[in-house]
Amino acid sequence: MNDFDYQQIDDLIHSRIRLAVMAALASMGPASFSLIKESVGATDGNLSVHIRKLEDAGYVSVDKSFINRKPVSIYNLTPEGKAALATYVQYLENLLPMSDKKV
Repeated sequence: MNDFDYQQIDDLIHSRIRLAVMAALASMGPASFSLIKESVGATDGNLSVHIRKLEDAGYVSVDKSFINRKPVSIYNLTPEGKAALATYVQYLENLLPMSDKKV
């Protein structure tokens, strides 16, 4: 057994929708709510709740403005969000060697 401690995985990122949002933003860069919604495949209400949790944690920032009198929200990973995602991925990579071992 290696020194992997599953309790160190960030529960905030471990949610499927929040992980999908962070992965989408990491690959796309800044994106509108509608683009994230399309990428993730979540409903408006569900996505807004999960994005708010990421905002509250400081992992995602939002820039709200109006274009042609329509509200537009552009989301982006913060430096803290990028670091948290990198740490999360590293923890998951630490699990891979364990999958080869027979139980």
